[in-house]
Amino acid sequence: MEKILIITGGSKGLGLGLAKEYHKKGYRVCSVSRSKNEKLYFMEQYQCDLSKTESIENVIKEIFSHLDKKNTQQLTLINNAGDLGTVKTIEKLTPSEIAYTIQVNLTAPMIISSQFIKLSKDWNCKKQIFNISSGAAVNPYESWVMYCASKAGLDMMTKVVSKEQRELSNDVAIVSIYPGIVDTDMQQKVRNTPKKHFKAVQRFIDFYEHGDLFSPEQVAKKIYHLDADGELKNGLILDVRNV
Repeated sequence: MEKILIITGGSKGLGLGLAKEYHKKGYRVCSVSRSKNEKLYFMEQYQCDLSKTESIENVIKEIFSHLDKKNTQQLTLINNAGDLGTVKTIEKLTPSEIAYTIQVNLTAPMIISSQFIKLSKDWNCKKQIFNISSGAAVNPYESWVMYCASKAGLDMMTKVVSKEQRELSNDVAIVSIYPGIVDTDMQQKVRNTPKKHFKAVQRFIDFYEHGDLFSPEQVAKKIYHLDADGELKNGLILDVRNV
């Protein structure tokens, strides 16, 4: 019996850390990313630009066409892919910048979750969705309006879907996870933002210089162990720094 992980953004950063950790624990890993990395031989890679939402449905259907519901013990989706977006106050953002970031951070996870639940409806196995959210969902940062708003939306999606699934006999558990401050390309982008566009930039430079960032591997191990220990209950919104 297989344990299967479907993850977005599995080719780098926290997504890659999660993909590697779950693979080490015996999972079959399917990654959906904008680009393929041929060196990542251990996982099945599906190419998809998540900002082009019209293409997402077919990719998820293709993944499921290669899976065997009768031979699956556990099916997990991690909505990990995300984008900080342009770091400027709202009046300085273009319509296309706003649309792109909301599509990647919120619309895409909703579409993928919708397809995941629909296509696994009659699968008799443990099924779960983990949304990689952020403390920015509850802490407003000036010039991060799209990121904060989309992560808050992701948390509300978690709450709503958890209620929808709770009464079903063959339910899908759904959780939002705040991974903390992880040493990824996004953090580098934050540190390189001019102060005139992001007033709190020095705080994030200090995190880096004081060694306060978590590595993707550290966070991935923590999330996996919370999963394996049964700590990720339906409807939970969890900051890994508090456990």
